[in-house]
Amino acid sequence: MRAGIAMLVAGYVLSQFYRAFLPVMTPVLQADLGATPEALGRASGLWFLAFAAMQVPVGWALDQLGPRRTAAWLLGLGAGGGAVLFALASEPWHIQAAMVLMGIGCSPVLMGAFFIIAKTYSPKVFGTLAGAVIGIGSIGNIAGSLPMAWSVESFGWRETLWGLSVLTLVVAVLILVLLRDPPRAADHGTQKGSMLTLLAMPALWAIFPLMFVNYAPSAGLRGLWAGPYLSDVFGMDAAGIGKVTLAMGIAMIVGNFAYGPLDRIFGTRKWVILVGNFGSAAAVFTLWFWPVSGVWAVTLLLAATGLFGASFPLIMAHARAFFPPHLTGRGVSLMNLFGIGGVGLFQFSSGWVFEAAKVADGDPVAAYRALFLFFGLPVLVGLVVYLFSRDRLD
Repeated sequence: MRAGIAMLVAGYVLSQFYRAFLPVMTPVLQADLGATPEALGRASGLWFLAFAAMQVPVGWALDQLGPRRTAAWLLGLGAGGGAVLFALASEPWHIQAAMVLMGIGCSPVLMGAFFIIAKTYSPKVFGTLAGAVIGIGSIGNIAGSLPMAWSVESFGWRETLWGLSVLTLVVAVLILVLLRDPPRAADHGTQKGSMLTLLAMPALWAIFPLMFVNYAPSAGLRGLWAGPYLSDVFGMDAAGIGKVTLAMGIAMIVGNFAYGPLDRIFGTRKWVILVGNFGSAAAVFTLWFWPVSGVWAVTLLLAATGLFGASFPLIMAHARAFFPPHLTGRGVSLMNLFGIGGVGLFQFSSGWVFEAAKVADGDPVAAYRALFLFFGLPVLVGLVVYLFSRDRLD
């Protein structure tokens, strides 16, 4: 079982990589395919939208089929096939189609791990274990920065994608062989309910908005706009962008591990999440106010956005405390639908915000300021609504 869970975590490493590797490829994809930052923004957004849309069938499949088959087949065919299409791309829309396939393929791996944790361990440690899974999986976030830049320079971007397709297929096969589904309850199949049951629970209503916006700034900046921003404003090349995004990726990993046990240390999930997300919003607003502050200051602010914005597993644990046991799979997938769906919508529309601001002002700095405001304001709104949530640790 442990070897199977390790393979799920390996699949999540790939998921983190595929959502974060586009920024360091911006220069070569612009040169080879004529892919603009706006086109790559839509590609990144489509990854998240496809990922989010899959949470409805994935939630059903986890409860009815189990995580083994759900994760293995989708990862192998979707993410592996998407990497192949990416390697063969000759037009920007091919990149967008490949990212859709990758989003579909990556959609079940983290929820499969969360499903097993929820079914196997005490709810009190769900946040800690979920944070550890995301923290370990975020190695993929780091791999998508400086190591990816090195691989593209050393081997070429197409060759790198071919290698990733093989690696993805190998991980999918190992999940199918090594993972074991958790035992089903005796009354499995007789208890009724769906995602609509969960949507009707008032205890979750104040949690949904923050889950929708929490991950958008760090994912949007790390996974998409950091590259163009550092290139346009500071003239940095792929290696320099890789170093800055590496720092942000490490901060996100530290944040995931740090958030996990804080609910038990302080005896509250709600206030840990509130304070942390306020810190993330403050970093984004500082970037908006001071966008040309220098590479070192920008690196620290991007890292702070990632560090304080890493409360995803703790928000998931907060919501998990209200799920009926027989709807665990659909519950974690529903929360993931809000979290990743929010990222997808923000990333997809961020290209329009950037282009509109750039056309209106003619200054790329003004366009990036508009982006920072676009990512920062919704977090403040989500925090206001979250104030009305009910704290719960069981």
